[in-house]
Amino acid sequence: MMQMSEYKVVPQNAPQDDTVVCQPQAVIPGNNANGAENWMSIPVGMPNCPQGLEYLTALDQLLVSQKIEKLELITGFETKNRFKVKNSLGQNVYFAYEESDCCTRNMLGRSRPFEMKILDNFQNEVLHLYRPFKCDILCCIPSCMNAVEVSAPPGQVIGSVEQVCTFLRPKFNIKNNCGDTVLQIEGPLCPCKCFSDTNFKVLSANNEEVGKISKQWSGLGRELFTDADYFSVTFPLNLDVRMKALIFAALFLIDVVYYEQ
Repeated sequence: MMQMSEYKVVPQNAPQDDTVVCQPQAVIPGNNANGAENWMSIPVGMPNCPQGLEYLTALDQLLVSQKIEKLELITGFETKNRFKVKNSLGQNVYFAYEESDCCTRNMLGRSRPFEMKILDNFQNEVLHLYRPFKCDILCCIPSCMNAVEVSAPPGQVIGSVEQVCTFLRPKFNIKNNCGDTVLQIEGPLCPCKCFSDTNFKVLSANNEEVGKISKQWSGLGRELFTDADYFSVTFPLNLDVRMKALIFAALFLIDVVYYEQ
């Protein structure tokens, strides 16, 4: 049986600097031209934290909404996925967008290789995801299992999320940069539900639920005619920031595996 390493939790009494810096309203894709978007202030004084992930130190929940692409809605032509990431107060935290070419998106569908870039308010890339091509037909061959490699900052791998071959509940391993399994994700028997949310539990080495990735029901019209989804991610506030980033990254892999039309 696979041994899981214990995930890291930041001590509750760890010294922190409560000073925050208010960011200027930079214009990025998805913002309006006059910068009316409300962005979360970035915590500072966070030791041993990859630049740009400081936001996650102050959060225990992220709300992710996929942008409806009008061209895709009208023509069925698969376009690059784009997402807004907010906190529970509705403040923007990150903006994520897919990098892939037109041919692979429309010919390979959800099997396609892609990169996902997560930007902060300054348009700095703070998190980079790489998903290689995987063949859905040969789903239980190890080399064909879905996976995503996560880097923060780009070029510095902090871990990966890898699908596990199962015939019942969907399962994924979250691994650190040494390849050790530190957390697991377990989905429901049927990951595609109608009229209700679908929850993927995040489990510790002791099989205790420490977080959750939820695919939220977004209404009949949106579900039938688009692949623009709503997600939420929850995790312990004092969880190591790299583990939070890996759980967040798992959302994008779950989306493309189960909810990309």
